Amino acid sequence: MDFTDKLTAHFEDHIVATQRSMALTAPLGQAIEMCFSAVTNNAKILACGNGGSAADAQHFIAELVGRFERDRLPLAGITLNTDTSIMTAVGNDYSFNQIFSRQITALGQPGDVLVAISTSGNSVNVQLAIQAAHEREMRVIALTGRGGGLITDLLKPEDVHLCVPHDRTMRIQEVHILLLHMLCDGIDALLLGDPV
Repeated sequence: MDFTDKLTAHFEDHIVATQRSMALTAPLGQAIEMCFSAVTNNAKILACGNGGSAADAQHFIAELVGRFERDRLPLAGITLNTDTSIMTAVGNDYSFNQIFSRQITALGQPGDVLVAISTSGNSVNVQLAIQAAHEREMRVIALTGRGGGLITDLLKPEDVHLCVPHDRTMRIQEVHILLLHMLCDGIDALLLGDPV
C-alpha cells in the first residue's frame, strides 16, 4: 500500500493548523509574561490535562523544573496529573472530576498560574480546576481547540486563552506542544536574554 498521499495530506494539514495559529502570537506573549512574573515572584506554575494533554502538561513542567534549551536555575512547577495516589484517592473518594481542583485548593496560592489543557475545551475536571484556581486568586492560561468549548466562558479578562483554530484532536495537540515550547523559550529569553 502506498501511503504517500495520505502522509502528504497530514503534513499539509499540520502546516495549515500551524499557520492559522500564528494569530495566537499576542496572547502567547501575554502568557509568557504571566509565567515569567510567577516564577520570578516566588510563585509557581501548575499544569493539568487528560490523556495526550496530560502528557503535554508533564512535558511542559519538566522543561521548567529541568531546563529547556539552556542551563538555568530550576523554575517552580507542578504537574497535577502525575501523582497516581492522589488521583486515585480523590477519584475514588470524591469524583474523577475533582482530581485537579482538590490539588489546586491544597497547593494553589495567589500569584500562581494554572496551565489548563483540553483539546475540546469541555473536560469537566479541567473546568473545575479553572474554577478552583480563580477561587485561589490564580491566573489561568487555557490551551484548547474546537472553538474553546465550555472553558471559554470560565475565563476572566486577566486570563489567557490559546485556542487552536482547528477541530481535529491530533492537530490541536501538535500545536499545543509548539505553544508550550514557545512559552518555555519566551520565559528563558526573559530570564537569560535572547541568544545571539
